[in-house]
Amino acid sequence: MYDLETRRRALALVNEGRSLNSVSQLTGISRAAIGEWRIRIEPLQRTTDCVRCAFPAATPDPAAYAYLLGLYLGDGCLSRQPRGTYALRVACSDAWPGLIDACEGAIRTVRPDGSVCRVQNEGCTMVTSYSKHWPCLFPQHGPGKKHDRLIALEAWQQEIVDEYPWQMIRGLVHSDGCRITNWTTRMVGGERKRYEYPRYFFTNKSEDILKLFSDTLDKVGVEWKVTRRGKDPFNISVARRESVALMDEHVGAKY
Repeated sequence: MYDLETRRRALALVNEGRSLNSVSQLTGISRAAIGEWRIRIEPLQRTTDCVRCAFPAATPDPAAYAYLLGLYLGDGCLSRQPRGTYALRVACSDAWPGLIDACEGAIRTVRPDGSVCRVQNEGCTMVTSYSKHWPCLFPQHGPGKKHDRLIALEAWQQEIVDEYPWQMIRGLVHSDGCRITNWTTRMVGGERKRYEYPRYFFTNKSEDILKLFSDTLDKVGVEWKVTRRGKDPFNISVARRESVALMDEHVGAKY
């Protein structure tokens, strides 16, 4: 949490005509936080306990949080509700009922005092939870689509990801990734034979989120490549046998 004077200094830079991106880079404060201060500069008065608000260095069950962070960055969003409450919604395909259960379990673990419900949409289930404190846990929240704004982890989030990298990777793959089987043919002894091999893909329009994924893969020794759609990065592919084996051990296919 930032004190009122820090908030005023950041807003003074914005009022000088600087962009939110430049002020964020200059101060180290997230763009989402500065944007919200333009609407309300005073810290909210909390009426319920929030681990992040009360103890900035602590987060309940950091392993579950790292997984939920991956899900949120991929297919999650926050929306403001009446009386200052926020709805966390994570879209989960109905093709993967195990993913829906895992998402609900992570939310209940991270916010054990909150309620969780499932809202059925066409082809997907929105796993939904309401709390005033979701923006405390996901400061990447902001107006517009994620790929249209800066997405960067706070220092405390990065510490959790550094400690639980596989949980973050698993959440990102479960949201915007997949494990598929590719195939090719080769001539062997004059006969064409078919060979199959597994690989992982992660797809996201946000270059920031793609980098968070690839940086975390680097930490655990997974080799990867970028494939592009036109000039823009689009997919991160993991195809080398040793790296696929690591992903199978710690992530696995959706279920």
